[in-house]
Amino acid sequence: MTTPVVPTGYGYGRVFPTRWNDNDVYGHVNNTIHYAAMDTTITSWLIEVAGLQTGGEHALAVVVSSGCTYRESVSFPDTLVIGLRAGRIGSTSVTWELGIYRESDGLLVATGQFVHVFIGPESRRPVLIPHAVREAIEHDLVVAA
Repeated sequence: MTTPVVPTGYGYGRVFPTRWNDNDVYGHVNNTIHYAAMDTTITSWLIEVAGLQTGGEHALAVVVSSGCTYRESVSFPDTLVIGLRAGRIGSTSVTWELGIYRESDGLLVATGQFVHVFIGPESRRPVLIPHAVREAIEHDLVVAA
């Protein structure tokens, strides 16, 4: 997988190829694929860049809210580029803002928002965003709008 150009206004970008079976009966990529692309982008950044550990005694990032606004249709074999930035950063949660672009023409096809709350693995109650993750968010993903 090639490293994508990070879309303007975002701190991180990830390529997300569509697959033949992503098209629905209307001939375009089903809305669930947009959510998968956004969730995969966030989780990839958390693990690969911010060093979030999954499992064991480490804090977990769970989705408590998500949304997507669709602007243009995409279809296989389109490749998407997902831009990621941080919106609101609280003590236990972060609001991610995402832009989904068609790679071939750079057109913005959708925007999205996910809210993650960090929870303790045993208590399943909110905990502070892990220090290293917070530093990475503030360094890489806080972008002037």
